[in-house]
Amino acid sequence: MLAERASDEGRYPGLADFYRGRKVFLTGATGFVGGHLANRLLGYGADVTLLVRPGNPKIAELKSSGFTVALGDLTDRDAVIHGASGADVLFHVGAVYREAKFPDDYYFKVNVDGTRHMLEAAERCGASRFVNCSTNGVHSHIEYPPANESYPFNPSDVYQRSKLKAEELVREWTGRVPWVILRPAMIWGEGDTRFLKLFRGIKKRKMPIFGDGTAWTHWIHVQDLVDVFLLAGRDEQAVNQTYLVAGEKPIPMKTVFQTIAKQAGVSPLPFSIPHRPVQMLGDFVEALCRPFGIEPPLHRRRVDFFIKNRAFDTSKLQRELGFSPRQSFEEEARMIYSWYNENGWLK
Repeated sequence: MLAERASDEGRYPGLADFYRGRKVFLTGATGFVGGHLANRLLGYGADVTLLVRPGNPKIAELKSSGFTVALGDLTDRDAVIHGASGADVLFHVGAVYREAKFPDDYYFKVNVDGTRHMLEAAERCGASRFVNCSTNGVHSHIEYPPANESYPFNPSDVYQRSKLKAEELVREWTGRVPWVILRPAMIWGEGDTRFLKLFRGIKKRKMPIFGDGTAWTHWIHVQDLVDVFLLAGRDEQAVNQTYLVAGEKPIPMKTVFQTIAKQAGVSPLPFSIPHRPVQMLGDFVEALCRPFGIEPPLHRRRVDFFIKNRAFDTSKLQRELGFSPRQSFEEEARMIYSWYNENGWLK
């Protein structure tokens, strides 16, 4: 942590000093992004309170690490307001993500009502900043890449619709709470489980490309994303601004496969699969599983990953917050593959 802290100071001077001793409230800390953000804040010496659901198996570990734990969830207004009491900066990372087993209204209860509760808490605290984690998915497919923050909205699933609704709610609080909205691209990094299947499938030569492989992808390493959260919570020019957050450059899907395959010492599968029949199958499987509350093994959104353009212009983020990615896409892929391999996750 100390070595990382010194490196951060070279990139963004004064960042650690800003958070040292500052009272921070954070949701989503038991997830991938929130966990990295929480640990960085703790390493900077911040006074960090985490909203965690009762019964979560990580509670004892979090407390022993030095965090204050407020028990509750985002749908519990009183728990959110009580947990955030006295906080100066609120980071809202918690959300219900794409799990097809949930009914649509649950996404709005967590992602929209939860955001409202956090805004109320920020206003009561007189917080200097409320940083809301949204998603690039509010734009969905980018027909004319790259997209900037003003690109038209076109959410394509209930998760994206709920996150857009949450964004609209945040903007309604202008003048009451100093806010920042972040729209991350596809998040990856060491310890990530979401894209583990991709790395493992390519290594074992069991993962084909759906579609022609020309769709653009844009990635953000979790540590870069944490940098942006921290800058957004500190810098005055970020107030009431929205930022697309992405790494070095967009990458065609087929290049993603080739890059990971190179790390594994294999060749990508020499064929691709037409996406439309698989999308139709995904719709059928999802409809079959949803009434039983079962997470379907295949659904349309997994196919969409291969065929939707995601390419973003991050010049606003670079210009206003001074952000720059730590590594190239290729170096990120190498580091993540090495971590998976060394920890036995690719077996």
